[in-house]
Amino acid sequence: MKSGFVSIIGRSNAGKSSLLNALLNEKIAIVSHKQNATRRKINAIVMNEQDQIIFIDTPGLHKSEKLLNKLMVNEAIKSMGDCDLIVFIASIHDDTSDYETFLKLQAKVPHILLLSKVDEVSNENVLKKISKYQKFSQNFAALLCFSTKHSTYKKPLLDEICKHLPEHEYFYDPEFISDTNEKEIFRDFILEALYENLSDEIPYSSEVLVDKVIEKPDITEIYATIITERQIHKSMIIGKNATTIKRIGIHARKLISNLIGKKVFLKLNVLVKKSWSKDEKLLKKINNY
Repeated sequence: MKSGFVSIIGRSNAGKSSLLNALLNEKIAIVSHKQNATRRKINAIVMNEQDQIIFIDTPGLHKSEKLLNKLMVNEAIKSMGDCDLIVFIASIHDDTSDYETFLKLQAKVPHILLLSKVDEVSNENVLKKISKYQKFSQNFAALLCFSTKHSTYKKPLLDEICKHLPEHEYFYDPEFISDTNEKEIFRDFILEALYENLSDEIPYSSEVLVDKVIEKPDITEIYATIITERQIHKSMIIGKNATTIKRIGIHARKLISNLIGKKVFLKLNVLVKKSWSKDEKLLKKINNY
């Protein structure tokens, strides 16, 4: 029996959250085409026969002068020291520069290099990209390919990961899929709905707080607040005749209902809090940094 922690590291939009959801066969992490969608660590518990893998999905590695982004990157780097193994995920479309930057961080645990989105290019191009990474072979424990659209990639990856985990009793009940507080998953799903229903800049100036969750036999009631920095952004989030906030609510309710298997009532409030994203104390509090 093996059990251990695995941090998923890579640039923004490399496919980290998609990988996590695919390995879990359940959606618990934000997936968005927008940059830096993942703001907080989220843990997923995956059983591979008798072995237990606790995956840690982290914010993407990137350069930014914004305080929120710096704290996100620090959280990702911190996770590299709190695990048994790292999976560095690199999009098949990228050059090797992000991986080279990762190597400069000199992680103290071994890592697997995983090429994602391989279904989007020809086999010839996959082989070419693998050959480019071979010059770093002394650094990685293994190099594998992955596609969230093809389940055949899943078992080889899980088997390889388990080779590098310690002999240990389970950290969690094998029936659990995550140790992350359910309220945190709900807030991320609402944030994902913001990303998918608003223009590029507004979601980055917004955050979500879940104020209250009331469990009833036939329905889960969720009351949440969307924080944004400017009055004009509040108006855009609500939309004319409240059409946008309704669309956000429908999107979020569907994500949450699919996860918990129950009907969901969701009440969203929008609050203007100027410069919230520059308040380090507040950011650390609401994101558990």
